[in-house]
Amino acid sequence: MLLKTIAAVAATMILGQAAAADHPAFKVDVTGTGAPIILIPGLGSPGSVWDGTVAHYCGNGKHQCHVLTLAGFAGQPAIKEPLLPAVEQQLSAYIANNKFDHPVVMGHSLGGYVGMKLAADHPDQVGRLVIVDSLPALGATQVPTITREQLKQQAEGMRANMKTQDAETFKAGQLRTLQSMITKQEDIDRVLATSKQSDKDTVIDSMAEMMAADLRDDVSRIKAPTLVMGTWVAYKNYAPKEAITAVYTTQYAKLPGVRVEMADNARHFIMYDDPAWMYDRIDNFLN
Repeated sequence: MLLKTIAAVAATMILGQAAAADHPAFKVDVTGTGAPIILIPGLGSPGSVWDGTVAHYCGNGKHQCHVLTLAGFAGQPAIKEPLLPAVEQQLSAYIANNKFDHPVVMGHSLGGYVGMKLAADHPDQVGRLVIVDSLPALGATQVPTITREQLKQQAEGMRANMKTQDAETFKAGQLRTLQSMITKQEDIDRVLATSKQSDKDTVIDSMAEMMAADLRDDVSRIKAPTLVMGTWVAYKNYAPKEAITAVYTTQYAKLPGVRVEMADNARHFIMYDDPAWMYDRIDNFLN
């Protein structure tokens, strides 16, 4: 019996290693049993930003959480090829290889962009889509009429500028950004600590790709019922809630049946700032 147990464990380890070799663009941590939920973190973030979400949904035998950490982020080895297309294609293969039946896909920020792209390009693979504070055309929030070519030029300018920054300047920029995105200092410190372990080039290149993208037409191909949770309080000194909400509803206008909810007490990392509100909206959406 002991030998059989050891053999089974060894076989599981070998299969796990083989499976990981099939998707070098991300690491996966699996928790629980039941219907699959795939969770994708944002730029430079580890999968652990979803720890509270995993505890809420994948500890009761109803769902199994598959939490990604992307290559080049939070200490994961970087890959040579462009990250986001690799994640999308390898995640599609991961869903197919595991024979998942229309899993729930949740993405935060850049992870929301990846989830959108996956659901638009592989509409028959995604059962429900949950997007936490991400937009189809992030670079078009200030100028909605901006063209795709102008978006690319804008993103390339940002990329070139960030690539010239020394380590201290880049680190200071990360801190300022996180201070605008998270309310509590301990949560800022937690995200910053893991962000420091991210590959600078991967972070910059991935951000530039997202800023150059325009999925406002592409979302029309998404078949999955979709919940979008946005935030506005970080920008209340610049625009009223109604104006910021309009950005979300306008950018998602071509996504059939999309449900847009706006958090009143959370910044960009809603899972840290107001998890109860987020879980309530997701619970209602999934049920």
